[in-house]
Order: sequence, then structure tokens, then C-alpha cells
Amino acid sequence: MFNVTDVVEKTDCNKTVILPCHVINLKENNADIMFVTWKRQGKRIFSFDGAGRKSLRDPAVPSANLVSEADLPKGVASLRLNSAEAVVGNYSCEVTESNREGETRVELRKYSVVSCGEESTPTPKEKCGSWFLLVERAIIIMLLFLVIILCSAQLIVIALKYEIAPQKRMGVIVAGVISTVAAVVGTVLFVQDGYTAQNQAGLGLIVVPAVILVPLQYFMFGMVFDSLPQATFALIGFQILGYIIAVVGFALCVSACPPIHGSVVVAGLAIMAIASLLSLAYVFIMGSRMKDHPRPGKAVEEPLNELRSYVICEKYTVVDTPWP
Repeated sequence: MFNVTDVVEKTDCNKTVILPCHVINLKENNADIMFVTWKRQGKRIFSFDGAGRKSLRDPAVPSANLVSEADLPKGVASLRLNSAEAVVGNYSCEVTESNREGETRVELRKYSVVSCGEESTPTPKEKCGSWFLLVERAIIIMLLFLVIILCSAQLIVIALKYEIAPQKRMGVIVAGVISTVAAVVGTVLFVQDGYTAQNQAGLGLIVVPAVILVPLQYFMFGMVFDSLPQATFALIGFQILGYIIAVVGFALCVSACPPIHGSVVVAGLAIMAIASLLSLAYVFIMGSRMKDHPRPGKAVEEPLNELRSYVICEKYTVVDTPWP
């Protein structure tokens, strides 16, 4: 006799699946005289011979094993499988104790999961479910690319209004390209269904490389101002705060399915986007207030250069005098 469980449900959040099989009326309680067989759709996938402590597995399910051999004399013959090998279908557990035997059945189902919240009835071959809500994934990706676009727009404004050394311009462009490539690769990995190492790596490539945008913002301000105003430090600090929040959210989400702190990642990237927007507006407004858009400090440098040229010319002026 068994403690019967009719249905076991798994989602993409499960790394392993346990199919229960609990005998409630063993007499000998001796593993040496017990034999366990697990079948899927009538085909044997696992067997355990207590006399020789030997296990046989179907090559399609190499991870199949008893949950605990030590608990087998207590009637626990449950089977553990990796989630990828746990195919949806009907399973049966046959337990033999000496000349007594019995069988129980359990159905394994997979249901659609959106952050372990919404349920539906997918077909056995359907690949469904996601680590994050679809809306959360879309917002995270959108915010990251918004930050990159705003930084690129800021660089274009600076290039049009101010003279930039070629080395600095190239350095900023390279940093922007690295951030963009990391964002694209991270997005490709992150949007895939399921809760896998690829999804985690994708979220990491979205969040972690965004740190490049913080020093990039500092260097872009340095192209505009000889001495950075306090407002620029406040904007950079605001962006650093957003990055820290995003990284904390990533650390909280990466080890949890469903990610109960996905909103923290969204909040961090949103703060970075706001900081980038304010930085763009600040550079644009400050540049528009300057006549012919000179670089701050250049208005002082040009009169000094003119005075220096005048002094040099006066020093080396040749006075023509008539011959006596």
C-alpha cells in the first residue's frame, strides 16, 4: 500500500524533480530484500536492487536516482531527476519486498509560468515559462538601451559644440561600443525562456558592464568643462547610485526563481536613465548659453593668447629709419 500522489507539477524554476513513492505497510523494513522499479509510459527508466545495492538507468535519464537509499527500509522509494530529463507523462513505481509487491502511479505535468504567477495548460512538447515577467524583461532591456542612447546623444552634442581631441573622442567611442556589444549579447541571452545559466549570464551582461557608463559620463563632462561644476558631480553621483541599486538587484535576483527583487533592477536602471537624461540636458543648456559655443575657460584663454601675441610682436618690431 502506498501514500498516493496523483500529480506532480514542475516549472522552469525547478532544477530537479522528485517523483514521490511512499510505501506505508512494509513488514521487514530491510533494503536487502527490496527491489524498486520506475517506469515512464511503461518503459523502465530506473531500477534498484537492494541485495547488491545496484542501480540501473536508462541512458536517456542518467541523473535518475533514489532520493535516499538510507530511507528505503522506511518505505521511501521516491525518484529524483534533473528537470531537463523529467519528461512530462505517466510514471509508475513498483516496489517488491521479499514475496510482496505493489505499484503506484504518478503523473508529471509542466505548466506555463510567468514569474511563477500565471498558470495555463501547455502541451507536453510546449516550451514555456520565463524567469522574469515579460513586462519586466522588456523594461530592463529598454532602460539599458535608453541609457546608451542618451550617452551617445550627449557625445554627439559635445562633438558638435566643442573641440575634442581625437584621442579622447576615440576612447569614448570605444567605451560606448563595448557597452553596446555587452548589452546586445546580454539581451539575446536574457530573453530566452526558462531559468538557466544563460538567463543569469544575460542579466549579468545587462547590469554589470553598465559601470563603463559612469566614468564615461565623467570624461564627457571633462570635455566640456575645465573645472567641473558641482552640478556635474551631483549628476555623476546620481548615476553611481542607480548603478549600485541595479547591481544589488541583480545579486538578489540571480539566485532566486522567481526573482522577487526584479523591481530593484528596474529601479536602478531607471535612475541611471534619468541621470543620463539630466546630463544631456545640462550639457545642451550650458552650451547654448555660450556665444558661438566656446568651451568654458576658452573665453579667458583667447584674450591671453592675443595679449601674448601682441607682446611678442612689439618685442620684435623693426622700425625703419631713414638713412642720414
